[in-house]
Amino acid sequence: MGHDALVCVIIPAFEAAATVGRAVQSALAQREVREVIVVDDASRDATSAAAAAAGDGSGRLRLLRLDRNRGPAAARNAALRVATAPLVAILDADDHLLPDRFARLAGGETWDLIADNILFVPEDAGTEPDAASLTQIADQRRTLGFEEFVRRNISRAGQPRAELGFLKPVIRRDMLTRLGLRYDETLRLGEDFILYAAALARGARFELSARCGYVAVERPGSLSGRHATADLKALAVAETALLAELAANGQRRERRVLASHLAGIRAKAAHRQLLDRKREAGMLAATAPLLPRPVTLARVACAVLRDKVSGPPRPPAQRRFLFAAAEFDR
Repeated sequence: MGHDALVCVIIPAFEAAATVGRAVQSALAQREVREVIVVDDASRDATSAAAAAAGDGSGRLRLLRLDRNRGPAAARNAALRVATAPLVAILDADDHLLPDRFARLAGGETWDLIADNILFVPEDAGTEPDAASLTQIADQRRTLGFEEFVRRNISRAGQPRAELGFLKPVIRRDMLTRLGLRYDETLRLGEDFILYAAALARGARFELSARCGYVAVERPGSLSGRHATADLKALAVAETALLAELAANGQRRERRVLASHLAGIRAKAAHRQLLDRKREAGMLAATAPLLPRPVTLARVACAVLRDKVSGPPRPPAQRRFLFAAAEFDR
């Protein structure tokens, strides 16, 4: 391990025996990595064994196992409590890193968080992406601000999901401490979004690189957007708390854009709750609680109509990037 081993890669894993080995290997292959911490979130399969088998004998791999399934936010926080490297990066157990990712990202002092592009690859893509061509993209950079970040986390019906909450930045651990930030363990949805938004609201510097260093595997179920009602409600509670913080700090523009995002989350939660009630008691009983809330009722009605027109979610058909490199030409 050299003097430039500055990064801790955190891999939360739940029943990921088939994929976690590759994730671990891709992290250990980066010479800037001081430690890889795999947190097995009470898996019932051989996730821990598969992660251990992927070790390279360098002593950099550490395995933690939670006694019960607590979700990705709790798993990440468990790793943060024992991490020693000054920089941390999250790697999902389904995904992998491209060669030399941290060599390109980890330098410099102008940022608190820095993220590169993500290549989304369908599970059944067959061939591997050409890592050499992906890493040759010019390393143009720009700043990501709070308002743009929140706006670009509003999903668009009929469009490929491209929310910037999917970003997997390298994060300065001392920034998290300085700003009093950790992942919100009440969340099983949107924990990244809330952490990044809170960091930006509190003055963190977030940079984007045009290069691609992260490959994410897309599965039909992971793209459905049909989240559990409780998960959407929990995210709405977390956003409401952040909204109050913005109001207390006089951050009016930030508050307006977050309020717009929150309205969409509440509408999704209402939609899911309507479907839950419909299954239990029929459409009439499900709709009744929304009658005093005409704006929400209209949003939910549009969502129901969209579902009927578009049908069930389709599996991803082709590779795609999270954002366009052309964004850096302006």
